Amino acid sequence: MKYYIIAGEASGDLHGSNLIKELKKIDASANIRCWGGDLMQQQGATVVKHYRDLAFMGFAEVIMNLRTIFKNLTFCKEDIQQFKPDVLVLIDYPGFNLRIAEWAKQQGYKIVFYISPQVWAWKENRVKKMKLYIDKMLVILPFEKDYYKNKWNWEVEYVGHPLVEVIDDYKQNNNPQSISDKPIIALLPGSRKQEILKKLPVMLEISKSFPQYQFVVAQAPGQEDIFYKEMLRPYSNVSSVKNDTYYLLSQANAALVTSGTATLETALFGVPEVVCYKGSNISYQIAKRLLTIKYISLVNLIMDKFVVKELIQNELTVDNLKQELSLILTDEKRIAEIKNDYASLKKLLSEGGNASAKAATGIFNFIAG
Repeated sequence: MKYYIIAGEASGDLHGSNLIKELKKIDASANIRCWGGDLMQQQGATVVKHYRDLAFMGFAEVIMNLRTIFKNLTFCKEDIQQFKPDVLVLIDYPGFNLRIAEWAKQQGYKIVFYISPQVWAWKENRVKKMKLYIDKMLVILPFEKDYYKNKWNWEVEYVGHPLVEVIDDYKQNNNPQSISDKPIIALLPGSRKQEILKKLPVMLEISKSFPQYQFVVAQAPGQEDIFYKEMLRPYSNVSSVKNDTYYLLSQANAALVTSGTATLETALFGVPEVVCYKGSNISYQIAKRLLTIKYISLVNLIMDKFVVKELIQNELTVDNLKQELSLILTDEKRIAEIKNDYASLKKLLSEGGNASAKAATGIFNFIAG
């Protein structure tokens, strides 16, 4: 069968690659064309547009790049029409993917959405249209099934979180050599250039206060080495790794992490973390008025309580970050609390079984009738 998959971010590339791997176990003749990245390509998919050319962060940045976004939408529709897939699989990336879903439904394509947009956080009215345009919704967060059923009378399928098996597999099959003789602090500043420029300088500055530690930056696969090299040059105890975030997290004593999937990955590696968010002032002010959730990190949202500290916008200062990092490095009680909550979090996310395999089976059975 022919599958057209659209993932617009690094996390979507990861989950898309594992989905493709499982689809090929079920459907050996699968012909897969996609928008994604290197990981999806490594699983045998034909990548027509790389996610690094698609990622625009925040409201202001999206407005500035509207022309490019509309050109991408037009190209995508034309490419789908030429390929004529049996199913369109949309992975998160809602601003783009929901527009494609609306158009594709009108063209008569079957549509599966894998990894729900975070409509429970904001833009809830999207659900009305989503029910019209999406034939099958696969969700990865445990509370989403009840949210859609109880609030919107929509039966969706919870498959578990794909990161659980990804990270378990990494731990079982990798025993990497140590990055440094010093204990390690991981810095995960995000994948988009705009967010890295906002957060990484603050993260780097506190390295001066912890000379006994080696600070290691996880470079985003879509960014050039020189971009990081210039920022890291003034700091003697800072280095970086590329395309190896799990290698870094498997050795880290603590981590400073931008909001998003990385907060969950860090938790599943059992690494105490401080969550950092800082965007443009315009984007932040708009988001603050629209968001309906208590937390910004997936760890706290899924557990529905404070597990890890979140430093947001003006709270993300060198002094605040230094204080919180010191706490998760030295306060044994705080460290134990975090790790206990991490264990409960993993149990919640494992309830659906192997998420990628379950999602692949659901998609194949759906299109096979």
